[in-house]
Amino acid sequence: MQKKISILGSTGSIGRQTLEVVEQFPHQLEVVGLAAGNNLDLLIQQVKRFRPLAISVMEESLLPQLREALAVEVPGYRTEIYCGLDGLVQIATMAEIEMVVTAVSGAVGLIPTIKAIEAGKNIALANKETLVVAGSLVSQLARKKQISIYPVDSEHSAIFQALEGNRREEVRKLILTASGGPFRGKSWAQLQEVTLEMALRHPRWEMGQKITIDSATLMNKGLEVIEAHWLFDIPFEQIEVIIHPQSIIHSMVEYRDGSIIAQMGITDMRIPIQYALSYPQRWPNNIPSLDFAVWRELTFDRPDLEAFPCLAYAFAAGRTGGTMPAVMNGANEAAVGLFLKGAISFTGITRLVEQVMNTHQVVHNPSLEEILSADKWSRAEVNRLCQFQGW
Repeated sequence: MQKKISILGSTGSIGRQTLEVVEQFPHQLEVVGLAAGNNLDLLIQQVKRFRPLAISVMEESLLPQLREALAVEVPGYRTEIYCGLDGLVQIATMAEIEMVVTAVSGAVGLIPTIKAIEAGKNIALANKETLVVAGSLVSQLARKKQISIYPVDSEHSAIFQALEGNRREEVRKLILTASGGPFRGKSWAQLQEVTLEMALRHPRWEMGQKITIDSATLMNKGLEVIEAHWLFDIPFEQIEVIIHPQSIIHSMVEYRDGSIIAQMGITDMRIPIQYALSYPQRWPNNIPSLDFAVWRELTFDRPDLEAFPCLAYAFAAGRTGGTMPAVMNGANEAAVGLFLKGAISFTGITRLVEQVMNTHQVVHNPSLEEILSADKWSRAEVNRLCQFQGW
């Protein structure tokens, strides 16, 4: 029996690779809904290939163009078409689906993920911001609705696998590995000269622009720390980050007897995507195996928090809790957006996040409305600071 899924962010990196997995397993998986951003050409190609029952785009202004293109490219095909945040929610809550792959980037993934959980859908989570911004609310709701959240990030998938068959109380610590990004070994002074082109050149992974910049500042690893806290119910004091440039060990779990279980593999996101979709089974695929004769050396180092303080900010935000993680995330998203537009420097991202966090009045045990308000405030504050201080 086919597992029916929807994909939020189908034209992004994770969305495209999810569809590659679906293509390899047509008897096990069926795409029922697709939600994209503004890449109409790719969305239309996906519609032609998978014929979903419903699709969505972010901008309402694109709807006439989309309908016209579908009439030409897929004559006779009928599908429900939605747009905006409401469209994401529609695709995430379709009656026909069993699982939602949340592959959109940023805090925009929060509301549709919550609505999907309320509708009783299991989640394959690639949108780490959902748990960063509202981890307590999302975790409580998932337990209440008795749905499962399966991690798609390679690091969290690795931990998920390393925890299988073991008891949480026997865990000494989670060890998240990080490649170190393109600027591993650089000092803070050297990072002043980083250009956009340099920051978008990740040494190991092919990803979207936002997550690539986050990897360069190590903020991405900080977000993953907060996500791991909520996914696995492990205190921040038992979570460690280690730099592993080869990206072969995707993460590890150390147990109280000193044993360390690591999950290893080549750098291919289709592996953790497939496991989230196939769990508890492991389907055979055509992805190349890891060749240990090629990877003869695996190295490790501690992160440089002076050059890459975003990782420390994320630990601090997670420990503070309340609205602070939402503020940190919102400030980072806004600052990365400004950097991508050429409005601020690479190190300006870090300085803006720090300044916004320092001025925020934390609300503890916040409601969803208070979380969304804090997120909105942090973005506005970044733009205000950028305008008046000249970053």
